[in-house]
Formats: sequence, structure tokens, C-alpha cells
Amino acid sequence: MRYKGIFFSQWLWTILMTGIGMTGYAQRDGYWQQEVAYDITARLDVKTHQLKGRQSLVYRNHSPDTLRQLYYHLYFNAFRPNSMMDVRSRVIRDPDRRVRDRIYHLDQGAQGFQKVVSLTQDGVRLRPEVEGTLLSVPLVRPLLPGASTKLDMRFEAQVPTQVRRTGRDNAEGIAYSMAQWYPKLAEYDTEGWHTDAYVGREFYGVWGDFEVRLILDTAYVVAATGIPQSDKALPADLKIAKSERLWHFKAEDVHDFVWAADPDYLHDQVTATSNENKVDLHFYYQADVSDNWQALQSYMVRALAYISAHFGPYPYDRYAFIQGGDGGMEYPMATLITGKRPLQSLVGVSVHELLHSWYQGLMASHEGRYAWLDEGFTSYAEEKTMRHLFPEKKEEGPLLVNEYASYKRLVASGLEEPMNTWSDHFQTNYAYSQAAYVKGAIFQHQLSYIVGEETLGRALRRYAERWRFKHPTPTDYLRVVEKEAQMNLDWYYAYFAQSTHSIDYGLRSVEAVDQTNTRIVLARIGAMPMPIELVITQQDGTQTLYYIPLRMMRGVKREKEQAIPRHTLSDWPWTHPLYAFEIPLPIHDIKHIQIDPSDRMADLNPANQRYPVREKVLFEGVLNTKD
Repeated sequence: MRYKGIFFSQWLWTILMTGIGMTGYAQRDGYWQQEVAYDITARLDVKTHQLKGRQSLVYRNHSPDTLRQLYYHLYFNAFRPNSMMDVRSRVIRDPDRRVRDRIYHLDQGAQGFQKVVSLTQDGVRLRPEVEGTLLSVPLVRPLLPGASTKLDMRFEAQVPTQVRRTGRDNAEGIAYSMAQWYPKLAEYDTEGWHTDAYVGREFYGVWGDFEVRLILDTAYVVAATGIPQSDKALPADLKIAKSERLWHFKAEDVHDFVWAADPDYLHDQVTATSNENKVDLHFYYQADVSDNWQALQSYMVRALAYISAHFGPYPYDRYAFIQGGDGGMEYPMATLITGKRPLQSLVGVSVHELLHSWYQGLMASHEGRYAWLDEGFTSYAEEKTMRHLFPEKKEEGPLLVNEYASYKRLVASGLEEPMNTWSDHFQTNYAYSQAAYVKGAIFQHQLSYIVGEETLGRALRRYAERWRFKHPTPTDYLRVVEKEAQMNLDWYYAYFAQSTHSIDYGLRSVEAVDQTNTRIVLARIGAMPMPIELVITQQDGTQTLYYIPLRMMRGVKREKEQAIPRHTLSDWPWTHPLYAFEIPLPIHDIKHIQIDPSDRMADLNPANQRYPVREKVLFEGVLNTKD
């Protein structure tokens, strides 16, 4: 049993822990979220590519506010000349190659639209207004806190030629990739209504249940979110022709619904496990990619087991990998993936989209506000999963070695923007992708440097346990890690997510104090402070790690990751550019010194982290103050 989008057992556990004072991992005080139940019946005419549907939606207001209006998203309206998505793609410095000016040149029959024919609230007619991809709906009866209302809609739509994510006749010949296909209620939360126009990024939706009936030509095979149903019942005024077939699906506790249809789909099913629970994995693909798609299946069985063990269990009974779309895009219980790829690329994109079932499908954070909270976490977990599936990838170097190099190029480009920039409002697509995917992944891996690999692993599992079926923010995540690590991390979020300050630490000097002691001076050159791990290797190979906590952390990394002695020194205040300490070792016995030997700190200038230096290192801007 589930309760308002939360597993009943988890809800009960939270209540019990709150009752006995163990509230450290519970959701923030006063947390609430809205609730929907969709019942949609739609008929697709495969000759005209037009859709006619009826939607009954029950909306329950769990907020403390009285709602006098609400909003729907009409995503298909973005695929029309001079839409916001079209203009944005034509004026941005580096347009998405899949979009560019394609929308502007769509003829009328290839464009998309969504029209609301009628809409009532509890049987009373409403008068909504359309503005691009948004439908504004003044209510005839205000929706009070704790109350619910029923909204009945008739709608029509035209499926656009595939441009971005959704559409018909994609580049690989898939007939229909049906994402963003129905009028979708906008989310209302503590920040109010989220009425962002659709200009090409991703989504934020209300948790709830979906019952969807699709009617289309019998020649087509349909893959979708949810569990197929055997019920063939239709509204009394709807009939099915002999040339048509009804497809009926139900999905509980999801925030979107996707489907795809093609007459040439092959369909395979394998059984996987998620923490001992069985999950049916479904694969829909065309015959010309069958070799790789059949090979993919065993990889996904292993991937689901690994992901579930490390990032939390998968709570549904089914997941579908569907050839379609324009790359790879995640939806609840399913993904659309282009299929004509080499096997490792196909495995990689499948792992990435499957992992979105955790950081978008289950957490449902607002991607328009915090894209990195989804894409970055997914990219980090993808890299770890791929190294499990392909152990030879470890020979490529440290985890995320390519991402760290990419981040340094971003900083050098001068195009970096803060990670918390709204997704649609980045000045370049390059800056968005680097912030969301690259720097977002580094955020996680670098966090393991601060709190420890095992601590971060426990925190990620705890995060999945406490915030699934909700809408966590970055702060919610950080509070979980802080509890697990027993340290403050608000400074890390402020510097790495809310600013573009960078990290650069170096060895300023290594000098003999006397015959038995050596003095080491470190310099913080970049604006962002960090705790420091420094390994000293003696001439005989003996190693010692010196750990310098950052004072703002109000704690230390508790776990010992290296199999060498560790000495914890006094903490380093962020205001001090220099830090000096002495070690009981003669300078001639020091073979080399290395800051951050694990390569997890996103330091822009690793050359100055070593002693002896391999090249000339300048410490520009470091104050020559008393150490």
C-alpha cells in the first residue's frame, strides 16, 4: 500500500522516527506535495497524425493555500514557427544541432499543436486561455486546502515531425515517440506555480496515478509507461473499428507518462532483480539493430542489480527500453533511446537513462531549476556502473577523468555559469551541458573526497530512501549527507553550485627547519576553499598522509580511505591564504609530496601540487603575510 505517493511502510517509519525524536533524515518540516489522478482515453489517426482525447483529472490540494487558478502545459505547441523554442534555438550562440531552425521550416502538416476543446470543473464550464505552451485556467470554485476537484477535458493534438524528444518518423524510422503528448497539469509547490514555457529543456510534474487507454491501428505495437491491462472497456460513446486496437495501461506513483508505437517493433522481455524484488525489463526495437539490442539485455540485468545495491531499490515491477526519440530521454518506467549505436554506446545510454529512474523518476527534482541534481548525479552513477559492467574502463584513468578535463576547459573558455542557473536561461548550450552533466558529476565525486567514499555511498542510499516520491532540493540532499558525515557542507554548495569560484591549491615552499624537521607551506590560490589531503613519500617508499580539515566543515572526514598512516592537523580557516606546518622528517628523506593523490579535487593547476616541482610554478596573487 502507498500513501499519497509514499510507500506506506516508509511513511509509517518516518512517523515513528519523528515520534521518538529521530527526525534527522525525515523530510523538512511542513513538507507537502500536490496529488493528481489522470484518466486519459486518446485515439491516434495514423494517416493524419492527429490525436483526439478526453482527460479526467482529479486534483487534490495538499498545500496550505487556496488555489483560484491552475495551469496546464501544452508541449506540442512548441513545435510551431516563432514559438519560444523555435526563436530561442535560432538566436542562441550554439543551437542544439537537432533543432537549429528546423521548427521554423516545418510545414503546417508537420507542425505540432495541442488544443483544448472543452474544460469543466466539477461539471461547470471553465474559460481557459492559451499562451504558447501554457494554458491558464481560472477556477469557478476556489480549491481549498485539503480539498479536491475534478477537471474534465476534451483535447485535440497534432504530432509534429520528430525534432526534439517527441514526434513522429524519427531518424531511425520509428513511427511515433509520444512524449509530452497530453495536456499536463503544472506543478504547484512552496515556490508557487511553475509555469515555465517549454523551450527545449526538461520537466517538472505532479506525483500521481495514470490510467491511459490508447486506440490506434492494429498494425502498431505500443510500448509505454505502466503495466498493461486486459480490460477492454471504453466510454459508452466510443467505439473501436475492426482496424483499431485498444491498449490500456496503469501506472501508480509517477509524474509523467510516455508511449511509443511502431508496426515493426520486436519485443523481448527478461527478468532482473532489485534487492531481491523481480523486475521485468522490456525491450522494443527494430530488426536492423537486433544483434546489439539482444546483447544489451544481459547488461541491463546486471546494471539494475548493481544500481539497486548502491543507489537504492527500484520500486516498480516493470521498465521498458524503447527505440525512439532523438538520443536518450528518460520517463517514468521507460526511456526512449536511439538504437543504431555500437554496443558499448548502447549500453552507456541505457545505463544513463535507467539511472534517471532514481534521480528524475523517483526524486523528481525540479530540472528547470537544478538540472545538475538530476543529470550530474546520474552521470556520476553512470560512470561507476559502467566501470562495474566494463572493468577494463578502469585503465582509462581515475573516475571521471574526462569530466575533470572538460571542466577545466570550461573554466578556461570564460563561458562558465553557476550550476544553479535556471536550465533554460544559460547563455549557451555548452555552459548548460557542462554545468548539468560534467560539473554536476564532479560535485558528487569531489564530495566523496570531502566526506569519504563509504560515507557518500551511505548518504546516497539514505537520500533515495527518504526523498523518493517527493521533490527534493539540493539543500535536502546536502542535509542527508551532513547527517551521515557529521559535518557542515553549506559552504560547498554555496561555492561549487551557486558561484563559479574555482579551486587551486599549491605547495608554496618546502624548507628544512633543522637536521630532523621540515616546514611545509601550502597556498590557497583559487577563491574556493577545500580540506586538504597531502601524502609525503620518503626515499624508502614509506608514505604518510596529512589531513587538514577546513574550519567551516565543523568536523573531519571520519573514514580512513588509504592504507597508510593519517595525521589530522589543525583546521584551515577560509580567510587565510597560507597554511604552514612542520613534520618530523629531514628534507633529504623526502622523495616527493603530493596534494590530493586521489585526483578527486577539481583543482585547476595540478602542476603546483607536487614537490619536487616538474615545471615552473607561479603563485600569483598569494599574500606574503605571516604564515
